[in-house]
Amino acid sequence: MLAVVCGLPGAGKTTVAEDVADRTGGTLLRTDVVRKDLLEDPDYTEVESYMVYEGLFERAKALLDEGETVVLDGTFQRRGDRVRAKAIARLVGARFELVRVVCDEAVVRERIAAREGDESDADFEVHQHFREVFDEVTMDHARVDNSGSLAATEDQVDAVFAARFTPAVEP
Repeated sequence: MLAVVCGLPGAGKTTVAEDVADRTGGTLLRTDVVRKDLLEDPDYTEVESYMVYEGLFERAKALLDEGETVVLDGTFQRRGDRVRAKAIARLVGARFELVRVVCDEAVVRERIAAREGDESDADFEVHQHFREVFDEVTMDHARVDNSGSLAATEDQVDAVFAARFTPAVEP
């Protein structure tokens, strides 16, 4: 399976993606980590974004080719990147799941202000910019609202993924 966890910066994508990876036994790949692997001092240009997503897709495809489940964590603000991820899953015969994480803006502001030691460089201004340019999600997807408690978010992820990954019980 290839699962893409997308949404605005600060919405809680990494929290959800980590939970999905734990539930599925998948390998988590984050655009924030790939960016720092590829670029010493990123400027967050369109060219750099292209490089980061290319690197992310290459890593994902290699793991999928080995039969692993992969969870991708990134904004995936461009429709084309979401479509490409789905095409990669289809190419390797993997199931594709798209999860969009949303969060109330006031909660995002608080969480971004409280970040310490996180891989993400996104501040609230970046969140607001992406809100304006984020392509509408038109393909089939699950929606997780991360505005509440961690337990409430985990319950939503459970509702999306538990039935798909709970082993059948022998009678």
